[in-house]
Amino acid sequence: MQNKSNTMTIGGLAKAADVHIETIRYYQRRGLLKEPDRPLGGIRRYESTDIDRLMFVKTAKELGFSLNEISDLLRLEDGANCLEASALAEHKLEHVRKKIVRLKRIEKVLREMVGRCHAQQGNVFCPLIESLHEGITKA
Repeated sequence: MQNKSNTMTIGGLAKAADVHIETIRYYQRRGLLKEPDRPLGGIRRYESTDIDRLMFVKTAKELGFSLNEISDLLRLEDGANCLEASALAEHKLEHVRKKIVRLKRIEKVLREMVGRCHAQQGNVFCPLIESLHEGITKA
């Protein structure tokens, strides 16, 4: 039997992990977090291990892992499959590096467009809007 002083409701879990209750429910539906049994006539109680797991998911999301990737990482959670976990992280790192290159190109194009807007005299037309209509060829 669980000691109720060491457990919490879903609201307490949400507050402890700084997430919404619906986030917890969604993670449960996705299989990322277990849903405790509901005692007859009672409410579900969550333990500190549920906070740990929720924080794992939250941290992985902040690092850019998708929920499917997080599911894979949770499968490797025992630490015995470090090479497989490392391969997942290396794949994510490569994805992030490619995204940074794309974002730098976007930044350059937007900086040029904003510069043209600031150089524009009068209200004849907006170079930014016109560029968007024409399409971007230098990105």
